[in-house]
Amino acid sequence: MAKKKNKLPLAYQPVGFVLGWVGGALAGKAFRTTWKAFRKEDDAPDALDEDRRWGEILLAAAVQGALFAVVRSAVDRAGATAIARSTGVWPAKSAEGRD
Repeated sequence: MAKKKNKLPLAYQPVGFVLGWVGGALAGKAFRTTWKAFRKEDDAPDALDEDRRWGEILLAAAVQGALFAVVRSAVDRAGATAIARSTGVWPAKSAEGRD
């Protein structure tokens, strides 16, 4: 049986929103820094850049997506861990007892 994704309790949602925003900002900075180091360019290609090849655009999208996922997971996990340490309760609802 597929495991359902845990939902955060209502009280944690504002914290999760702020952490998501911070994580997105950090991921964007990490991507720009990585792209600049990797390709020696200030600007990564955009899907609508007429002068860029498919490979460049897809590489940029893949790197950006991977970095975003890693940073967001790290920020979410750090936030949940901090909440659990300060309250003694993990901020996600348990999947036990639900269908």
